[in-house]
Amino acid sequence: MSTARVELPPHLQRYVVEQDYAAYTPRDQSVWRHVMRRLSRHLESRAHPTYLRGLAETGIELDEIPKLETMNERLDRLGWRCVGVRGFIPPAVFTEMQARGVLAIAADIRSHKTIMYTPAPDIIHESAGHAPIITDPAYAAYLKSCGEVGFKAIASAEDRALFEGIRNLSVVKEDPLATPEDVEHAQARLDAAAKSVRYVSESTRASRLYWWTAEYGLVGTLEQPKLYGAGLLSSIGEAEHCLTPEVRKLPLSVECANTAYDITRMQPQLFVARDFRHLNDVLADFKHSLAYIRGGDYGLDEALRSRAVNHLVLRKRGGESIEVTGEILEVHRAGKDTGPGLTASVIELVGPTMISTAGKCTEIPKRIDAVVLIGNERLPTRGRFSIRFASGVEATGYVVEGHEVVDFRVWLHGRQIPVSTWAYVAVAEAIPSVAGGPADPQKWDEYFGALDSFTAGNSEAIARQRKAEELPTDLASLYAEVRVMRRAKKTDRKRLTQILEDSKRFGEEALLREEIDELLTAN
Repeated sequence: MSTARVELPPHLQRYVVEQDYAAYTPRDQSVWRHVMRRLSRHLESRAHPTYLRGLAETGIELDEIPKLETMNERLDRLGWRCVGVRGFIPPAVFTEMQARGVLAIAADIRSHKTIMYTPAPDIIHESAGHAPIITDPAYAAYLKSCGEVGFKAIASAEDRALFEGIRNLSVVKEDPLATPEDVEHAQARLDAAAKSVRYVSESTRASRLYWWTAEYGLVGTLEQPKLYGAGLLSSIGEAEHCLTPEVRKLPLSVECANTAYDITRMQPQLFVARDFRHLNDVLADFKHSLAYIRGGDYGLDEALRSRAVNHLVLRKRGGESIEVTGEILEVHRAGKDTGPGLTASVIELVGPTMISTAGKCTEIPKRIDAVVLIGNERLPTRGRFSIRFASGVEATGYVVEGHEVVDFRVWLHGRQIPVSTWAYVAVAEAIPSVAGGPADPQKWDEYFGALDSFTAGNSEAIARQRKAEELPTDLASLYAEVRVMRRAKKTDRKRLTQILEDSKRFGEEALLREEIDELLTAN
């Protein structure tokens, strides 16, 4: 078991898979070798200077699919680690891992049929694309900070449906036995999910910033930029296309977060950073537009329209802060300022809810709703109460203990608000931050995450099995025999000629022919 897996908390660990190195077919190894050798030749003068040096420093060789154990030994020296995962993982999981300095590497490799470009994450993209540039300290700092921003940005309910659609389509396209009808259905599902999106969420904007930098970024001058984005460094087609005049080169700014992208085609424009320090400057500008920094009414509005689980940081009288996690159902306005950046007076959250301090869960309020009242007043620790707030709110009820209130009633300017009569009730002077997801992801996952369908699926495993079954045993043996010769540096020209002849009964095997020609030419 890898060190990175041991150190990850359980709610992230359940997305991790062991790298079954023996499951890679001999043709998979040829796919890796073909892509990496072609890319390294093309990128020698086109990629950022860190790239080729970084391959070696992070344990990535051109001739063999890397072993994650070896990569971890090298990455650990840089303050990073890596784990294997199954294809697309939820954005919140990916970004939290990245914020922790952990690269999530899709353990599978693209099919020989999609060798030029695949929309699905694979070990070529995740290891040879992302890892080498981490050897640059400024870029490594950016990647971690970008993960934190993505993790805290607020996502909408529709963002999840869109993610599931993208993941499903990528799996279907990599499945060699998928029918045209399967692909058509997966595409239609994704199209429907895309049409359901009501607005551009903070999470979407953060993903766009990540896409135009860490995935498809250029660095240097507009006239002679260098490649550093993982999507460019791991795709033969993109690497060759991106520096042509057909692709517009724009100066990188925070505006890239407002520029949509399409993963199914090559990009029509790319953004160029001056250097890797420039990335951190743009990220600093971007994060100050987000609810977790701005808080107040802005944060509440973002969380309200997301229709998803988020957490509110509440500053209480005396300076104490707590976090309330849940889905905001309603925000009632006082019609005047009630606190710094606030006009809200009553905030309703629907269960399940969670209370935490400094990111650590302190209470699960019996799956009851939570209500936040804005003001300086205090609730009694137990017993009957009736309180009037300067905002015009009046609240009555009976405190069972702590913040659990029964027979709860609330009025605003004399009009009764239909809040839950049994609720967790908190009073806050201010809401300095509203961030995406639960404040304590581990405890939330422990209590409420068991029904998450993601890790129960095995679609990637099925596609991987079908890809292996598609490779005839006799053909796999020919690939393996050539690989043994290459590794031993002992070429049997007569046998190579026979292998080439034997392979013809399987149709055109361009990768095998390429390896044989290379050995014959070299000797």
